[in-house]
Amino acid sequence: MSDPPDAPEPHRPYDLTGRTVVVIGGSAGIGLETARRVRADGGQVILVGRDPERLRQAARALEPLDTAAFDAGDTERLKRFFDGLPGPVDHVMVTAGGPFYMPLADMDPAVAGRHMGERLAMTLGVGVHSRGKVRAGGTLLFVGGTGGRRPGIGMSVASTLTAALPALVANLALELAPVRVNLIAAGFVDTPLSATLLDDRLEARRAELRATLPIRRVVGPADVAALAVHIMGNDALTGGTYDIDGGQQLVAR
Repeated sequence: MSDPPDAPEPHRPYDLTGRTVVVIGGSAGIGLETARRVRADGGQVILVGRDPERLRQAARALEPLDTAAFDAGDTERLKRFFDGLPGPVDHVMVTAGGPFYMPLADMDPAVAGRHMGERLAMTLGVGVHSRGKVRAGGTLLFVGGTGGRRPGIGMSVASTLTAALPALVANLALELAPVRVNLIAAGFVDTPLSATLLDDRLEARRAELRATLPIRRVVGPADVAALAVHIMGNDALTGGTYDIDGGQQLVAR
C-alpha cells in the first residue's frame, strides 16, 4: 500500500553548507564544540562570548564570520547585537548562563533573585530581539539542565529555573512561529565549567558516572553538539525539551 499523499519524505541528514549559526556562549564548552561541529559540516558561525581572550582563541581556530564579546545577561547589549547583524541567520544557540547552587543557610536572596531574573530575561531577550533576524523554519536553541528536577539541599534556584525554562520555551515557540524554539536539558557534561565547579572532586565525579550511568561513560560536549545539530535540522521539532544525560535521571543518588 502506498503512503498517503501528504506523508512527509524520510528525514535526511541536515546539510549545514551555506547555513549561518549564531552561538551565544561560543567560546568554550558546549557552545564551542557546537560551533566546531557546524564549521566541520560546512556551516558558518558568529561567536558571542563574555571573555575576549577566550573568544579570540576560538576565532583563531574556527574562522567565524564575526565575533562579539559581551555578557549575554545584558539585554540592552543583546538587542544591539541582533540589531547589528548584517542579514538573516539560520539558527541561534544559547549556552550562556551558568548554574547556581547554594543552600538557604548561605544564600543572599537578592543575589539569587538577580541570577534567576537575569537567566529568564536573557532567554526572553533572545526571543524578543531576534525577531526578524532568524529565517522561517530556523531555530532558537537554548541549553538548560536536568539536575534541578530532583529537590535537594542547595538546589532551590536551579530547580526553579529547570521548571521555568521548558514552559518559557514552549510559549516562545508559539509566539515566534514559524521560527522554531527548543531546549536541550543536559545532565553532567564534562566541560571546563564542570571542572571549575567541582575542582578537586572532578575525577571522583567522572569515576562515579562511568560506574553508574547506563551508558557507562561520561557525557561530553560533542554529544550535546550532535543533538543540537539534529534539532537544528529536524524541522518537525519545536516547543520541546530534549534530555541528554546518559541516563543520569534513571540512577538513584
